[in-house]
Amino acid sequence: MIAAFILGVLVGAVMGLTGAGGGILGVPALVFGMGWAMQEAAPVALIAVAVSAAIGAIEGLRTRLVRYRAALLMAAAGMAVTPLGMRAAQMLSQRWLTLLFSIAMLIAAWRLFKSADPEIARIEWPLPGTLHPHTGRFDWNWPTAALLGAIGAATGFITGLLGVGGGFIMVPLLRRFTNVSMHGIVATSLLVIALVSTSSVINTLMHHHIPPLEATFVFTGAAASGMLLGRKFARRLSAQYVQYGFASILTIIAVGMILHAAVL
Repeated sequence: MIAAFILGVLVGAVMGLTGAGGGILGVPALVFGMGWAMQEAAPVALIAVAVSAAIGAIEGLRTRLVRYRAALLMAAAGMAVTPLGMRAAQMLSQRWLTLLFSIAMLIAAWRLFKSADPEIARIEWPLPGTLHPHTGRFDWNWPTAALLGAIGAATGFITGLLGVGGGFIMVPLLRRFTNVSMHGIVATSLLVIALVSTSSVINTLMHHHIPPLEATFVFTGAAASGMLLGRKFARRLSAQYVQYGFASILTIIAVGMILHAAVL
């Protein structure tokens, strides 16, 4: 249980430092640190991600950074699609699931490297989802609703398939297609992750897939503590260097998982 506690603190701290994307480390931490299969690690990681994301979302709601209508729409779309991802995960072999997870981590790392580049960050993109300059709320129309629904659905499918929060997909897409501030994107994403992950966990429990309770409680409690610790230090560190560091960690772990899949 000491290993589960240490891993939980590390995952929670990274999630707190990086915002919504850190939850992707939960599954590989349990696979390598505890020797579990992907299918065993995913529900435990999801529970930890749901609790940690909820803590971050509460902070975002308190500071009024969460775009709650957008979050509820994305969460509803995500919860509708999550069972499809879970079915796909059960149909795939351990090797293919590991390879898919590795590819997702490499994509997330690549996006982090790109978004951390200040030259790229200054590029002006056309934005389908824009906030009204006076109200600070989305100008709701069919393209905006369709955009946010599609982002939520993609997040839900990845959540069910890989047992991750999906922030590594949601955050870049919201940055690309909306003009919400980065702090607002992270806070909104955390609320979506908390809701979609909770739905996925309930779905898992309803199908009688009960994770090991002691390890789950230890890992989840440690991740929640790490989340608070990470959020505290996030304000003192350069966001650019945090992104570069996180992207490097993702790349190293992804390569390790690909090598692991090769010997399965």
